[in-house]
Amino acid sequence: MKLHATTVLSVRHGDRVAIGCDGQVTLGTSILKADAMKIRRLAEGKVLCGFAGSTADAFALLERFEEKLRDHPANLPRAATELAKQWRMDRALRKLEALLIAVDARYSLLLSGTGDVIQPSDGIMAIGSGGNYATAAARALVKHSSLPAAQIVQESLMISGELDIYSNNRIVVEELESQAE
Repeated sequence: MKLHATTVLSVRHGDRVAIGCDGQVTLGTSILKADAMKIRRLAEGKVLCGFAGSTADAFALLERFEEKLRDHPANLPRAATELAKQWRMDRALRKLEALLIAVDARYSLLLSGTGDVIQPSDGIMAIGSGGNYATAAARALVKHSSLPAAQIVQESLMISGELDIYSNNRIVVEELESQAE
């Protein structure tokens, strides 16, 4: 049976950056948990990180990412790049099945096990099974509403949770002040 879990969405809009997730963890056709927490505050609360994929794998990556943030304080892109290099080159890490979104006041980044560190051009990105639904909803809300970032994340994840069978509407949203790059 395959473990399915979650939708994580980040929106950088106005003077805020928000990241949110739903709480569902599914195994096969059963919901194992409805209120899992898939967002962590790192670097003394200056970095928000969300994860999708295997929970154990994601926690292993989060630990390594925290080390990279300590090695490169106040430099999220460098820490992310160093983690991506290690993730891609280390034989054990290469097998980890997870994706990470990391945001701070200046940067929004998606990290993958293939060595990708991607910064979205519009400040919106999502991972997990409902990621495409959440991204589409967020882009529409940014374009056609005056909602703040946290509310855009909340509403977009609610829409995703109505469409994606591996997501739910138990939403958690965290946010930080945003600065121009």
